[in-house]
Amino acid sequence: MKKYYFVSFALIGVLFWLYTLKSNDIVGKQIVLGQSCALSGPAAQLGRQMMKGATACFSFINGQGGVHGRTIRLITYDDFYEPDYARKNTIELITRQHVFAMFGEVGTPTSKAALPEAQKYHVPFLMPFTGAEFLRNPPSPLIVNLRNSYYAETEALVEYLRLTYHIDKIAVFYQNDSYGKAGREGVRRALEKRGLKIAAEGRYRRNTLSYRNALQTIKLSEPEAVIMIGAYKPCTEFIKSAKKSGMDATVFCNISFVGSDDLIRALEGQTENVLISQVVPLPWDNKNEAAQEYRKIYKAYYPDDPYGFVSFEGFLAAKLVVKALEKAGQDLTRKNFMAAFEQLDRKALDGFEITIAPDDRQALERVFITNYHDGNFQQLEEVWVTND
Repeated sequence: MKKYYFVSFALIGVLFWLYTLKSNDIVGKQIVLGQSCALSGPAAQLGRQMMKGATACFSFINGQGGVHGRTIRLITYDDFYEPDYARKNTIELITRQHVFAMFGEVGTPTSKAALPEAQKYHVPFLMPFTGAEFLRNPPSPLIVNLRNSYYAETEALVEYLRLTYHIDKIAVFYQNDSYGKAGREGVRRALEKRGLKIAAEGRYRRNTLSYRNALQTIKLSEPEAVIMIGAYKPCTEFIKSAKKSGMDATVFCNISFVGSDDLIRALEGQTENVLISQVVPLPWDNKNEAAQEYRKIYKAYYPDDPYGFVSFEGFLAAKLVVKALEKAGQDLTRKNFMAAFEQLDRKALDGFEITIAPDDRQALERVFITNYHDGNFQQLEEVWVTND
């Protein structure tokens, strides 16, 4: 009989916990967010900078008294940019740390592994650092993206190459996983829209530098441009080897996930004919209110760190979460929190115009084409690309 009562009470406890996990009325003075991202390995700088940008924003808000009297805590686990670790981290953060929402996952393959776990427990999946299409279509009420998509970035690059360089012959170098394939599909679509095809393509394995076969294949096609969807180390080695082999006139285009600062540093001055698409404007832009605010707050918490695109994005992602928490009010639940994103003013992020709706789970619609010249990043073009 005692055993029966014990099992019954245990079952009641589990059911009660599952109920509170779904409804999740906040109790206490802290809102806990969970993040799984790369803190070590080849994508570590992306994870660290995303985390730091967000932490600077949350720390500043906590210093002002938090949101409706509650402070925000970000718990970050290292997933090494590997899907299995991302999935396990997500389960741990949800079931043991009881996070209110997942935030700032870094990468497409890791997001793809983590998202089903968040959906299983009805936990919001916020501001992943990836432009993958499965986070946008079909739209999910549990997902909010800050950044524009990889389809938008590749569309903007193809358009820029066509209009500025009059280039038709475009090859693709990509990481052989869901991230690289998403970017490759974006290039294919953008070219097909203009009656063109990918000139040649080559791929490498994630977390390796296995680029040489891809380079040989692509070089044989004599491309005028190569759009690259990869991490900074293999992209760096590809560009250096390509230029050394005589492809100096080729335009090498990277999308934002590459990690612009790391790429430029690793190229060691070989930045001519290198373009990078961005999903946020220059962090050093004195005319942009958001960039000014980011620099002031980020420097207060990380005085020795340089400014950068990734930490700027992390800051903006965190600020958007704060805005939704403010809008949701004192009686916070996951339901009214997610509804709050759709109720935000279009100018809720100073310096930007945002749009979030039931059928549009992405806040920003712009792509910025940049290069690196005379020791500085330069913005060459600003393109509005919507995900139709």
